[in-house]
Amino acid sequence: MSADLVSMAPALSVLRQETSLGAAADLDHGLSLLAAARAGEIGPTLRLYRPKPTMAFGQRDANLPGFAAAGAAAAAQGFEPLIRKAGGRAAAYHPGCLIVDHIEPLPDAMVHAKPRFRYFGDLFAEALQNLGVDAGVGEIPREYCPGEYTVFGRGAAGTDLGDGSWDGRIKLVGTAQRVVSGAWLFSSVIVVENSAPLRSVLTDCYGALGLDWNPLTAGGAADLVHGLTVDDVAAAVLGVYAARTELNVIN
Repeated sequence: MSADLVSMAPALSVLRQETSLGAAADLDHGLSLLAAARAGEIGPTLRLYRPKPTMAFGQRDANLPGFAAAGAAAAAQGFEPLIRKAGGRAAAYHPGCLIVDHIEPLPDAMVHAKPRFRYFGDLFAEALQNLGVDAGVGEIPREYCPGEYTVFGRGAAGTDLGDGSWDGRIKLVGTAQRVVSGAWLFSSVIVVENSAPLRSVLTDCYGALGLDWNPLTAGGAADLVHGLTVDDVAAAVLGVYAARTELNVIN
């Protein structure tokens, strides 16, 4: 997506949240920053943090008959079940992931709401490519929390579940957006390390919800480039941002 359609702010304040506030509080803090941007209390802001184990259900999931069972399944594996305000289906994350919240005040925040998905998909794919990951953007058949602008990695073992639908791509980044009058929040989860617990909890939760997916589509960047860490990915993300705009690290 070209910069003339989705322009990066001339400068971004960078919040490096070193310690999780807790699963629910981390989600709420993103919404608090969005409210502050809407009120003119903060300018364009980038927040990066490593989350506690969380199963973030979409609002549609909460209306399914198996929602209570899915929440119990998540809790049994140590993932706090929560319902997020942004769209999408259930997504799991833990400290082996990096969450990037980009918040900006904007009078007409709905303008270019959809192109933002392509813009940020390309941004995160570039960051992963800079680390040696063969990354791209596009939906993977039968992925969890499916999205047109999923950031995927290539190179996983080319086996499937028997229906021929898997081509070896794994989901590395899922994105969601919350738009209010006067501001927007674009939140991205980058899976890096220790992907096995995520596959396990997603399998149980999607089974309880009655949602079809292929567990082989879930993985992390370190599954493709061994030795990658969350800190590596955070540095790469900030590097791509720094090439596009001024960054002011405030903590």
